[in-house]
Amino acid sequence: MREEILEILEKNSRIETKDIAIMLNTTEEEIEKEIKQMEKEQIICGYNTLINWDKTQKDLVTALIEVKVTPQRGEGFDKIAERIYRFNEVKSVYLMSGGFDLTVIIEGRTMKEVALFVAQKLAPLEAVLSTATHFVLKKYKDHGIPFEEPHKDERMVVSP
Repeated sequence: MREEILEILEKNSRIETKDIAIMLNTTEEEIEKEIKQMEKEQIICGYNTLINWDKTQKDLVTALIEVKVTPQRGEGFDKIAERIYRFNEVKSVYLMSGGFDLTVIIEGRTMKEVALFVAQKLAPLEAVLSTATHFVLKKYKDHGIPFEEPHKDERMVVSP
């Protein structure tokens, strides 16, 4: 039942527990108990709203930063990842396979602000060997949600 609850909440975190109970043929109390337990176990870590900031007046730049690091003795990548995710600008940090170690996703008001974050806060960290910054130019889909309706072809069909 846990996975079913999680899948429902992942699609709509605003759904009421009574509706989940109906969907899963159980009681609202059982759903509330299960959700509280998953929050305690940090299986459910928070509830977010997905916002398309491009449709607002807020200036926001998102960047994906590839980071190569030296793992810390006895702590691997965890200590440096924690140090990085504590910065307010950082939205996500992922341990990666392949050509670099961490992906850091940050948001700033301008490209210059992001560049200054990398130059003044991220790159100087002792364990950081190198960085490569990629700016997001447009978001088409995020967290499984398309940001715009698919373009409909409105041309007339001409047949011979």
